[in-house]
Amino acid sequence: MNGNPSSTAPAEPHRYVARVYYQDTDAGGVAYHASYLRFAERARTEALRDLGVAHAELTALHNMAFVVRRVEVDYAAPARLDDCLLVLTRVTGLRPASVVLQQDFYREAGGREAGGREAGGREAGVANRPLVVARVWLACVQADSFRPARIPQRWRAALGALAAMGIDGT
Repeated sequence: MNGNPSSTAPAEPHRYVARVYYQDTDAGGVAYHASYLRFAERARTEALRDLGVAHAELTALHNMAFVVRRVEVDYAAPARLDDCLLVLTRVTGLRPASVVLQQDFYREAGGREAGGREAGGREAGVANRPLVVARVWLACVQADSFRPARIPQRWRAALGALAAMGIDGT
């Protein structure tokens, strides 16, 4: 993007691709549960960067930061070593000083189902069902005091571009 979030941007999820490396797996070659938190963080960071509102700029211009307040993760199926994951990030709630995101993890086409079989029933290059669904609550805080702070308008507009239909405001 050009650094300026568009007020007419469609409410489509941000797409981020991550590969499962050896360091992300357990001894059995399955993605370790905490690895998804790292993938989710990278996807959130890149979503903001692609919308022209990087984390570093929020701190530099406003002395503010987003901090994770809560995370819920539902693990439906494992990712394995060398799988390519698509992380879709969208906003499901936006309040003056906080935002709720949903991040869905899919195995891209050519990935494996459990047992090494090719995954079936794909749409647009990914499995139909997410492997993992994470809901992440972020709070905007003053960087020096960690007191809640209103999300600056430019960041609110960018987050609005990731808003899902039927935003619940939580």
